Amino acid sequence: MLRLAYALLASLMLAGPATAVPIGEDGLHKPEWFVETFRDLRDDLADANAEGKRLLLMFEQRGCIYCTRMHEEVYVDPEIERLLSEDFYVIQMNLFGNLEVTDFDGTIMEERDMARHWGVVFTPTLIFAPEELPESGGLRESAAVVMPGAFERGSTRLMLEWVLEKGYEGDEHFQKYVARRLEEMRAAQ
Repeated sequence: MLRLAYALLASLMLAGPATAVPIGEDGLHKPEWFVETFRDLRDDLADANAEGKRLLLMFEQRGCIYCTRMHEEVYVDPEIERLLSEDFYVIQMNLFGNLEVTDFDGTIMEERDMARHWGVVFTPTLIFAPEELPESGGLRESAAVVMPGAFERGSTRLMLEWVLEKGYEGDEHFQKYVARRLEEMRAAQ
């Protein structure tokens, strides 16, 4: 009996996550909610708006342990996955990729150069685009919010909700929003 228990425990430890996300030829995770586009942000913003979604660029890189953690432990949370698939138009960007990207101002660069241009130096980094095409400038000047780094489920979900609620337009800083929401959740228990 003890041998059977050890065998079961070993098989569980060696097994990958039950909700493994496929990996593409570029070595990046490919969940179903990623949208394949020609990476012209002007068109992508128009398409996102037509679907009633917020445009979100998600920078990742091959071998990024934090990206893997987000895909295997955070984005698979049912509420987070629902938000990403139903409310956001998510385009994956490769920090070192060579696909051409067209910024809102018409600037065209490869992903790796655009990442540098936008100040992205860490993966994962989520850039939440503005709702409307900016009159001038590119994404760097007009991004609603930039979320650099890997976070736990709670912070990630609250960031997605804060962006959808346009919290960045108000006086309540995101950290204050998190504290208020946590207090509301505790009070509701």
